[in-house]
Amino acid sequence: MRKLANKAYKFRIYPDTEHKILFARTFGCVRFIYNKMLEDKINHYQQTKQKLNNTPAQYKEEFPWLREVDSLALSNTQMNLQKAYNNFFSNSKFRFPKFKSRRRSKNSYTTNHQNGSVRIENGYIRLPKIEFVRIKQHREIPEGYKIKSVTISQSASGKYDASILFEYENQVQEQELHNFLGLDFSMHELYRDSNGNKPAYPRYYRQAEKKLKREQRKLSLMQKDSANRNKQRVKVAILHEKVSNQRRDFLHKLSRKLADTFDCICIENLNMQAMAQTLHFGKSVADNGWGMFTEFLQYKLEESGKKLVRVEKFFASSQTCSCCGYRNKAVKDLSVRTWDCPECGTHHDRDVNAAINI
Repeated sequence: MRKLANKAYKFRIYPDTEHKILFARTFGCVRFIYNKMLEDKINHYQQTKQKLNNTPAQYKEEFPWLREVDSLALSNTQMNLQKAYNNFFSNSKFRFPKFKSRRRSKNSYTTNHQNGSVRIENGYIRLPKIEFVRIKQHREIPEGYKIKSVTISQSASGKYDASILFEYENQVQEQELHNFLGLDFSMHELYRDSNGNKPAYPRYYRQAEKKLKREQRKLSLMQKDSANRNKQRVKVAILHEKVSNQRRDFLHKLSRKLADTFDCICIENLNMQAMAQTLHFGKSVADNGWGMFTEFLQYKLEESGKKLVRVEKFFASSQTCSCCGYRNKAVKDLSVRTWDCPECGTHHDRDVNAAINI
């Protein structure tokens, strides 16, 4: 039996003026139909206590301009709304869907591949209703990959991207595990491994923080809805985007190096959001991108038939001596960076010892 898998590649696209107008129109229609359908669902439930199964086709007669954009983009919006709506009623951990804002919501839409409606050829990508848009294809698509869908998005800095989802036959063979490595999360170095190594993580946000503060202060003082404020907003967005791109590039290269070197990597299953909130490490946690790094590491290992093992967060990795197994509860205090085992006398670096235990 064939095992199919999905993988997405993100490419930068360069629309001309006409394409940008069509993209803006599609973004607006997608946002409108989401809000309109959600509003009708809420009103219907308040009146009848029943769910309303509405579709975009029901609104095209009243709002004929909806026919000017890709119908599959509207259909995918309906599916996203229906999923969010059903999740709220079936599981208490999900929140009720929110209305999309023109200012705060991300500009994006998803369309599907049907009968060659989406394809890449000669440096261009063909999209329904949009036709051919220039694309920067920085990597080759492997043979046998079939396009399923494409998501067009516009960043806050005004750049356009196409995230293309491919379907392919997964034929990865699991490898025998010989080389193992343990990683212990570190706030400053990203991690310390069981061999005592640490990556020279540049902490990109901290480097740009002074400049970001200055530009964001200028933005906060400008008149709302003015042209100068919009220019300054783009300038701030470009700075944030640069930091994000630097971090993502570093983590991709680091995770690739580890995935190529080791067969099995073990990490702690940490709740980074709780750590950021309870210990007031919000900026540092966001800056080192541990969650993003582990996601990159996992899919790179799985593609090679290797393993990423997540150890439970309640495992006392820092308190347990990696030589004799003695548990020193005094190490629970984060200020204790080194300690000597009372049983065997081994001197431990807190993070390296934790990585060995992991």
